[in-house]
Amino acid sequence: MYKSYYPKEAEKDSKWIQVDAEGQNLGRLATQVASLLLGKHKPTFTPGVDIGDYVIVLNASKVTVTGTRTSTKLSTKIYYHHSGYPGGIKSISLRDQLQTRPERVIRSAVWGMLPHNRMGRHIIKRLKIYAGNEHPHSAQNPQQVA
Repeated sequence: MYKSYYPKEAEKDSKWIQVDAEGQNLGRLATQVASLLLGKHKPTFTPGVDIGDYVIVLNASKVTVTGTRTSTKLSTKIYYHHSGYPGGIKSISLRDQLQTRPERVIRSAVWGMLPHNRMGRHIIKRLKIYAGNEHPHSAQNPQQVA
């Protein structure tokens, strides 16, 4: 009988990985980041176990979108947020969101690819997104990923 491998606490080593979003497609970038956060690139990957890395995304304002509705996607893709009060729904288009808060676009795309449970809420906290090229995590010595 084969036993399932379960990584020990000492074997869980989280590294810092830096990803440059300049010129990359939003969906492909989000899948790459979600895979790094979950730890799927490690040989010790086990579903339901938190062994992923910290991910820093730079140049979030320079991400691109493609697809069948490329010319209209920037105006037809709408992000919604509700305040919890009656009539409190707010909406913003992808174009406006990229101009005002581009980090929310990437965070929303990555969150859609993570498990929606306690573990997913814990994992999303390891994602650090910055609109520009500067970040305050230089002390962690992050590795570069294309």
